[in-house]
Amino acid sequence: MSDSARHQEWQYLDLMRRIWEHGDQRMDRTGVGTRSVFGTMLRFDLADDRVPLLTTKRVYWKAAAREMLWFLTGNTNIRPLLREGVRIWTDWPLKKYRQATGEDISQEDFETRIVEDSAFAHNWGDLGPVYGKQWVDWPTYQYGADGKYEKGPGINQVAEVVESLKTNPGGRRHIIEGWNVAQLDQMALPPCHKTYQFHVSNSGRGEGEDARLNCLLYQRSCDVALGLPFNLFGAALLTRMVAAQTDLQPGELIWSGGDTHLYLNHTDLVEAQLEREPAGAPQLDLLRRPETIFDYRFEDFEVRDYEPQGALKAPVAV
Repeated sequence: MSDSARHQEWQYLDLMRRIWEHGDQRMDRTGVGTRSVFGTMLRFDLADDRVPLLTTKRVYWKAAAREMLWFLTGNTNIRPLLREGVRIWTDWPLKKYRQATGEDISQEDFETRIVEDSAFAHNWGDLGPVYGKQWVDWPTYQYGADGKYEKGPGINQVAEVVESLKTNPGGRRHIIEGWNVAQLDQMALPPCHKTYQFHVSNSGRGEGEDARLNCLLYQRSCDVALGLPFNLFGAALLTRMVAAQTDLQPGELIWSGGDTHLYLNHTDLVEAQLEREPAGAPQLDLLRRPETIFDYRFEDFEVRDYEPQGALKAPVAV
């Protein structure tokens, strides 16, 4: 079968198999252990509303979409996510709370307190200056009139990239960066999907309204079984929103991984998924173009023709 006729998802499955069968076995920060390879790449065509949603297992794209919208608000507290039923960030503040208080609270009770008690959420629900904070309010510092070093205005990287794509589409500085070295130790988890770079290409399709927006995402650390399916959909959604805001056609999503790994306690998931074959062509529609990229709502997104095989679950390593 030619590469053009091959289902795009085979890239993901080939990567999973390569890691599981040939990766280096190593201990990691979580103590669980991984099989790992270094320096990987996947490419997905986003034209014609295509979206890299895995079909060999169910990906909860609604949670991923709500997470991306949360990033764009700059909020770093899990309370807004929990109010919408998104629990993917609870593990880190829950672990911190248990260690600090010695209370063996259940995840459900902890989440309920976060939602119902604003003071408790303020004290225990914040993740530190993670993704959204860096994306839309990167901190700056400057010398004041009295000669003292003080905090300056934050930088909205997302807004600046949208503007630069409009005014200088051929530029090479269309970057959203999450790796703020000065604040890594304040974050519940340093950014994994850390750098997004955008690129405008004519790709033989002509200029103007046919120009395509490509995105390259560099991920320093990637949990292939649980994290990567979310990351691919989130990056595709972000690319589609940026493309809509800049009057560009969706192009290609290129994903690049640094330490690309599978956890040793994900055996059942990996082996089950590698026995499956991808099928179908899910599509993502943006139903509305709001005034700015920060005005999208969850109701603006629709996924069509997504008929995945059954869900596969595994524990999250914290």
